[in-house]
Amino acid sequence: MAKLSIKGLIESALSFGRTLDSDYPPLQQFFVVMEHCLKHGLKVRKSFLSYNKTIWGPLELVEKLYPEAEEISASVRDLPGLKTPLGRARAWLRLALMQKKMADYLRCLIIQRDLLSEFYEYHALLMEEEGAVIVGLLVGLNVIDANLCVKGEDLDSQVGVIDFSMYLKNEEDIGSKERNVQIAAILDQKNYVEELNRQLNSTVSSLHARVDSLEKSNTKLIEELAIAKNNIIKLQEENHQLRSENTLILMKTQHHIEVTKVDVEAELQTYKHSRQGLDEMYNEARRQLREESQLRQDIENELMVQVSMKHEIELAMKLLEKDIHEKQDTLIGLRQQLDEVKAINIEMYQKLQVSEDSRKEKNEIIGRLEDKTNQITATMKQLEQRLQQTEKAQMEAETEDEKFKQECLSKSESLQKEISRKEKQLVQLETDLKIEKEWRQTLEDDLQKEKETSSHLRVETQQIICLKKEFLKLHDKNRQLKKMCHDQEAALQELACKLSESKLKIEDIKEANKALQGQVWLKDREATHCKLCEKEFSLSKRKHHCRNCGEIFCNACSDNELPLPSSPKPVRVCDSCHAFLIQRCSSNMP
Repeated sequence: MAKLSIKGLIESALSFGRTLDSDYPPLQQFFVVMEHCLKHGLKVRKSFLSYNKTIWGPLELVEKLYPEAEEISASVRDLPGLKTPLGRARAWLRLALMQKKMADYLRCLIIQRDLLSEFYEYHALLMEEEGAVIVGLLVGLNVIDANLCVKGEDLDSQVGVIDFSMYLKNEEDIGSKERNVQIAAILDQKNYVEELNRQLNSTVSSLHARVDSLEKSNTKLIEELAIAKNNIIKLQEENHQLRSENTLILMKTQHHIEVTKVDVEAELQTYKHSRQGLDEMYNEARRQLREESQLRQDIENELMVQVSMKHEIELAMKLLEKDIHEKQDTLIGLRQQLDEVKAINIEMYQKLQVSEDSRKEKNEIIGRLEDKTNQITATMKQLEQRLQQTEKAQMEAETEDEKFKQECLSKSESLQKEISRKEKQLVQLETDLKIEKEWRQTLEDDLQKEKETSSHLRVETQQIICLKKEFLKLHDKNRQLKKMCHDQEAALQELACKLSESKLKIEDIKEANKALQGQVWLKDREATHCKLCEKEFSLSKRKHHCRNCGEIFCNACSDNELPLPSSPKPVRVCDSCHAFLIQRCSSNMP
């Protein structure tokens, strides 16, 4: 039932309008179903008079888990008309829905199951996995804007009864699915833009906080750097003072040593006789010298310590400068990110300006319509004033004459007819305006569809032209291939005819060879005359010898020639066996 009520509320709100009042029936049924879901598995608590079973206890626990819910709880407690915990729980649900944070509050409550176990049984709906499913479904209610008046409503005595007839399917709902899908897509885009804006705001605030912290740390580091520089200057001054004191001490010691040396020489000269007194003076001077040298060594050690401290301070200064440069680089990167975020915000602001411009245009159209309605109402007021004047004239005429009364009655009836006619014209104008709007919308849709079909047809025509060109190219190629095939077939036929003739002649030659097998060639000396013409061979009548049958003919008698494809000239053939003839030299030729 929770799934059905949430789904029905979203669909009906999208079709009816996004801002809902407390008298909207699907919204009332949603609160009833949510009340039943929260009451499921609730533990019974004993009180002084009776058993108490209320859902205000777990809902009151939300403000401890979610700090933003403290405002709702405080406002619910301060409402004057609420006397029972159930009424406070109902008011809390309505305020959470108006804040679009009901899913967040219940999710925080479901996560803390150890705290819920104090109020619910283990088999309760919120303790099971179905509670997480209901919280997920409640996220979809963020697309709905509710304007509920909680202060004057009697929430204590309401009876929570579920009306199951609202969740039965209706044939009219099937026809309006396409419009609901379009509205849902627009609302999804709006929610996406809101969520993106929220994330960008959070990132901008975090970046501002990071920039502030980095600026504070930078100022602190600059102050520390200034303090360190002052310390270095003080140490340098102290070092300079110590060096000057060291030089003074060295000068004093040298002077004292010289004085002591002079005194020692004088005492040596004057007290040569008193050796004991001289030794005492020498020991005393030696002791003073040791003390002065020890003081000098201590001063030099202190000077070395001061030099090492100076080196350490210089290293610390370098490290501080390096750290400052790195932090300045990070500041530059963060400022670039901030500029990018600002550019994204500017784009979103431009889109918002475009939407506001479209809204202003729509408001102008509405203002024009309101002007027309104001004109119609002004005419109506004028007619009413005329009617009042006629009524006054009627009252005066009643005293004068009854005939005049009848005329006034007829005039009032005509004016009433005219008022009714004007009202009908007003209704007709409103209907015509609605029809014209719908007709204009349909024309715009048809125009968009025609543009899409025309673009699609243009693409198809271009594709058909390309295909036609390809078809002509293929047709030309096919014609050329057919011509080549025809020429090759003709050449093959000619070759086949020639081959068949040559095969026939070769078979005849083979048969003649078989018949002439066993015969022996005549020797050139014995063959002096042609076998056919029986004339003697000479220079003009050369010998032609058949290599197959061995007969010898003259060139005049061997006139049979056979063309060969391998040789450019025809070859002479024997008359008896049709074998190739070989020209041989005569007996008197070399």
